[in-house]
Amino acid sequence: MNEKLLPYLQPTEIIDSDHPAVARFARSVTEGLESPEDIAAKLYLAVRDGIWYDVHVPFDRPLYYTASYVLEKKRSFCVPKASLLCALSRACNIPCRLGFADVRNHLASQRFLKILGTDVFVYHAFVEFYLNGKWIKATPAFNRELCKLYKVPPLEFNGREDSLFQPYNDEQRQYMQYLEFHGTYQDVPVDEIVAAWENTYGVERLRNRFHLSGRREEEARPS
Repeated sequence: MNEKLLPYLQPTEIIDSDHPAVARFARSVTEGLESPEDIAAKLYLAVRDGIWYDVHVPFDRPLYYTASYVLEKKRSFCVPKASLLCALSRACNIPCRLGFADVRNHLASQRFLKILGTDVFVYHAFVEFYLNGKWIKATPAFNRELCKLYKVPPLEFNGREDSLFQPYNDEQRQYMQYLEFHGTYQDVPVDEIVAAWENTYGVERLRNRFHLSGRREEEARPS
């Protein structure tokens, strides 16, 4: 294998593809499959629909992006979901990396707008699998049920073609708009993401969110 691909097969503290639960889940999802393209597509569906999209979860510490943590909690937003998919891919010996872009959700809910103060989500995450000699994008963010609310078909991925957000929904209303791409990464750049959020959404808004996140996490722990 090309040495340049090796970093995208290695576990990190966040993309912990060597975690027993992550490796076990990857094996259970892909049992009986041989084609890397089919394996990647099956992992994609497992994360897209098995981990519900939730923008209201904590996000201020690296723990919340860790693949094994996301697998346990079964709900998160685009970055942690991409982290999990990346870890599952590496556990199956398929090189995978993270990509980031700013996107505008023209159909953002009022609840989403209240949280962020804008319909722009900075550092939205997707993954890139290395398949059949090239990098292929996949976007596991929105589960099937959420897509029904937006009146858009769930994003499919066949392991052979890029799968990015649709620009329009079923009613031909403008949906997702990619504004800027930030490149690809071996690991989740938590500090870079938080800095971009502070610049976009304001430190005070994020401080309030951090406080709520910490409190929610403490309440979720067994006494």
